[in-house]
Amino acid sequence: MTDMTLTEARAHLAKAVDTARMEHDPVWLTKHGKRLAAVIDAEDLARLLAAAEDLEDLHAAEAAREERAAGAAPIPWDEVKADLGLL
Repeated sequence: MTDMTLTEARAHLAKAVDTARMEHDPVWLTKHGKRLAAVIDAEDLARLLAAAEDLEDLHAAEAAREERAAGAAPIPWDEVKADLGLL
């Protein structure tokens, strides 16, 4: 991973973007040696967000299975639709 100070990033933003896009590796923006933000390729970010959403869905499904196994009663479909404003 590449680190770049904020001062360098201001002067060479195109270089930071090109590095992130071409190498598919984030460019970390630092201040006083501390990482504050990152420049990342847009497609890489989209894939990361999709993977995070998928992982969140898997955790929710597992939690629902655990609730069901513990004897929790299912929520009636009409109640779910009403809660979502689908009625």
